[in-house]
Amino acid sequence: MKHAAMNKIEAIDWKTFKDTLLQHSDLDLQFQYAEGKLVDPAYHITEIKQAPITSVDCGGVMNAWTEIIVQLWVPEGEQQEQSMKVGKALSIVDIVEKMLPLNPNGTVKIEFGNSEFDTRQMFPNEMIVSENALTVDLRPDAVQCKAIGRGGNCGTNDKGEECCAPAVVEKPKVQLVNLAAPAEACCTPGGGCC
Repeated sequence: MKHAAMNKIEAIDWKTFKDTLLQHSDLDLQFQYAEGKLVDPAYHITEIKQAPITSVDCGGVMNAWTEIIVQLWVPEGEQQEQSMKVGKALSIVDIVEKMLPLNPNGTVKIEFGNSEFDTRQMFPNEMIVSENALTVDLRPDAVQCKAIGRGGNCGTNDKGEECCAPAVVEKPKVQLVNLAAPAEACCTPGGGCC
């Protein structure tokens, strides 16, 4: 199951991401976390996480998918002119995949933050090849409602009722009658049935 952020970015799966890296192993690997802002070239790939997600959405539907999260970290005070080569990143991927086979259909996210940018997980929007670099353009993940994605509604109406929940049909009220007592005794004033 592929997920897209609110601005309709199509998520990249792990196989596509890794295949692109394999095609450009001799280039510098850069990550753009905001318009015109690249992750400092001294970054490290500190870990690669595989997160199987199971959820139940507001419409009562169970969902499951896997995320592959590549975490970047920039050590304070470390200086470097060029980013790591794609080949070095692939050697880290090889170490990880020897111990943890990564789901080729897993949705890729890159986790990054620095003193000017709160740590968050972002989608690779585009992988741009230039003369000497492969730049992964990142876009923020966004909260979304799966019920709306299926054509339903999300939230509550003005009465506080959940729109995504299955409709509750109100049952008609039935008047109970004591069939064991004589009808006259029960239904007349002073009959003692109440």
